[in-house]
Amino acid sequence: MQSWTIYDHPLDFPDCFVARCFIWDKPTAEIITAPELEPLRAHFASLGFTCLERNAADDPKIVEVWL
Repeated sequence: MQSWTIYDHPLDFPDCFVARCFIWDKPTAEIITAPELEPLRAHFASLGFTCLERNAADDPKIVEVWL
């Protein structure tokens, strides 16, 4: 199962939002960056993905996950 986790300016990309692809629970090398959050949301919504809000136990840099 593929998912995309969106991060708010993570340490390795401090100047942008980053979407990282996961297959099941394993990260892949695939990422998408954007200076603003909305283009990433629009991208995944246009592909038919569903947004899940971050869990309170998630890393604070996580914004949301798209399935």
